[in-house]
Amino acid sequence: MGSGAASADVVVVGAGPAGLACAQDLAAAGLRVRVLEAADAVGGRMRTDVREGFRLDRGFQVFNTGYPQVRRRLRASSLDLRRFTPGFLLVGSRGRFRFADPLRRPTQAADLLPGRLAPLRDTVALGLVSARDRVLPARVLRAERDVPTVQALRSAELSPGTVDQVLRPFLAGVFLEDALVTSSRVFHLYWRSLMRGTIGLPARGIGAVPQALAAALPPGTVTLDTAVAELTDTGVRTADGGEVPARAVVVATDATAAEVLLPGLPVPALRAVTTLYHVAVRSPLREPTLLVDSDRQLLNSVVLSEVVPECAPAGTALISTSVLGTDVDEPSVRARLAELYGCDTAGWQPLAEYRIPGALPAMPAPHPLTRSCRWAPGRYVCGDHRATGSVQGALASGARAAREVLADLRPA
Repeated sequence: MGSGAASADVVVVGAGPAGLACAQDLAAAGLRVRVLEAADAVGGRMRTDVREGFRLDRGFQVFNTGYPQVRRRLRASSLDLRRFTPGFLLVGSRGRFRFADPLRRPTQAADLLPGRLAPLRDTVALGLVSARDRVLPARVLRAERDVPTVQALRSAELSPGTVDQVLRPFLAGVFLEDALVTSSRVFHLYWRSLMRGTIGLPARGIGAVPQALAAALPPGTVTLDTAVAELTDTGVRTADGGEVPARAVVVATDATAAEVLLPGLPVPALRAVTTLYHVAVRSPLREPTLLVDSDRQLLNSVVLSEVVPECAPAGTALISTSVLGTDVDEPSVRARLAELYGCDTAGWQPLAEYRIPGALPAMPAPHPLTRSCRWAPGRYVCGDHRATGSVQGALASGARAAREVLADLRPA
């Protein structure tokens, strides 16, 4: 679709979660908003492809109903959310253990008994951390001293063995780094959302989330297949040479693309991940549960067709596996999956690989939980790289950008 020349109060560049949230709030305040998206669909990194009858998210992602911005903007019922088992299976050289939420699945929490997954002291300490994060207001967690997550866990009296063998493998898949240098405030806010929310996937894939956000905008707000080449004194110039006048421009792309449009913008270090999809005749795990590699050769794996049966044709199983970095050897991954699932994977068919060099911004402590979106007069920037690497961070940054635009455009 062409960009046209219709003017707007605000042009938002990018139709990922941050840009869509910003556009929602600006439109709700009565401003004329145009969202220009270079791709052929909304979502940014939150996209779902259909290949050979399989629905494949562009990298393994989950939907967390515990995030405040998610609760504000989306209804799980409208997404036809399918739930994961609360907790995860931890598999590796130590054996096979189930880390279950004792409040939601008490019958599956036997491995939390002392001496199995962790000593009694560690079980109590982790229970105290979980209870505290569940009940404390988010503002209290945000105000605490920020240290690396590994330091915070050990300060909570968790032993190095439990941190390294239980929590580190799981959190590596959350933050895409296994040194646990991520901000403790980010960790506690994430843990809080995990305790308070439900983890699942929409039946139509993670791409249903930005589609729902876009559907809430006034018709015609989003224009696809329209790349922005540069910002001008009066708005933006598109790659096809079109001009879109606007009083303000919000750059809501990923950090690397944002720096091209806003030279000098700080770009954080980025965490990389590769997600591989395999097809099997039979499911290697007959439950919708995340499997975590305790030896950290892989991050995690899940039989997605157990979570969302519609993501795979009848008579097949779709397995999603994620690995840190982008230098990944598929046969080695499949061999490791045979060990973790305890089955022969020689007949599994590789279906797709998504190598994502900029999957998440690095968030080492101390890490600001949010940053101003103002960059220059009439110029704003938002995205998870301006807050925290999560859907919550992206949506919250978009909301902040909208507040700052409104404060600047409205007469005093």
